[in-house]
Amino acid sequence: MKVPFADLSRQYKAYKADFDRITSEVFEKGSFIFGENCTAFEKEFSEYTGTGYGIGVGSGTEALHISLLACGIKNGDEVITIANTAVPTVSAIDFAGAVPVFVDIDDSFNINPDLIEEKITDKTRVIMPVHLFGNPCNMELICSVAKKHGLKIIEDCAQAHGAEFNGRKTGSFGDAGCFSFYPSKNLGANGDGGMILTSDEEIAKKAKLLRYYGFKDRYNSIIRGFNSRLDEIQAALLRFKLSKLEIWTRRRIHIAEKYLEGLAGLPLRLPLISPASRHVFHLFVIQLENQDVRNRLIKYLSEKEITTLIHYPVAIHLQPAYKYLGYKEGSLPVTENAVATIMSLPIFPEMEEAEQEYVIENIRSFFNYS
Repeated sequence: MKVPFADLSRQYKAYKADFDRITSEVFEKGSFIFGENCTAFEKEFSEYTGTGYGIGVGSGTEALHISLLACGIKNGDEVITIANTAVPTVSAIDFAGAVPVFVDIDDSFNINPDLIEEKITDKTRVIMPVHLFGNPCNMELICSVAKKHGLKIIEDCAQAHGAEFNGRKTGSFGDAGCFSFYPSKNLGANGDGGMILTSDEEIAKKAKLLRYYGFKDRYNSIIRGFNSRLDEIQAALLRFKLSKLEIWTRRRIHIAEKYLEGLAGLPLRLPLISPASRHVFHLFVIQLENQDVRNRLIKYLSEKEITTLIHYPVAIHLQPAYKYLGYKEGSLPVTENAVATIMSLPIFPEMEEAEQEYVIENIRSFFNYS
């Protein structure tokens, strides 16, 4: 049996008639930028998340970049985040002229709230927690630190559509919440897309200016801006997909529960789930004893035609592009151990039970736990 890491074509086949109808309607109306679907989706997604304003942009990276600027970030300001995230988190900080400051993680693979304060300086302006793999950060502790030091919070929710902490959705805790609609996300477009959510009217107003050349009126820029737009076709498809998100999320959680049951007792670490959190399992990440075991398991599963991935194989502070920040090997020991020992198993709503059983069977076989 061949098991893909994900298969987006299955979603299209399941909803082909709906997708074809939706795209045809957009083409027939002939409005492709800032149309009625974009406006409606901004409202619907902000209401879904419990925030006051939604600003559609071209990608999750651009959502972070524009949010930083809308929150007043200037050259040389510092933004606290993690180094085991995807590079775009840090690219956005870099684009804004700010300096990323990395904090080590805890056993959830998210930022360790207890280590944030020691990294705060007189240049710190923002904490950027990343709800990695769909698992919410401890926003109670993070918000407490931010309030104490007068810092903004910009949430990176690229992998956490619909995730919750203490019954409240990610993206609603900070001054801004930033989402990606990259096709493989839990709520994914059929191309690129992103959104900024905020309940701060001034941040919303500035973000809207920044995404469209700083135009107050057409061809009249009142601030220096960019070109970052969520197009009408993607917005129309995302409106439909938002109506299915809860179904897909429950399916992901069901698959995760089957993994937790089927892999229990093996010499590996399964995802930690706080009772306060709703983990939406964008990824199902396991941690092995060491890098050698991890690599051997990946190779073993590949030979069985099971695709796995590593999210992410090199911590950002050790990548060539970010050497200028001055971090060395050993600077973030928990992060560095995690990237050397984790791997992601296949998980997507359309995954068949037989496929998952085959994955579990072969992992157990690798450890001789048949």
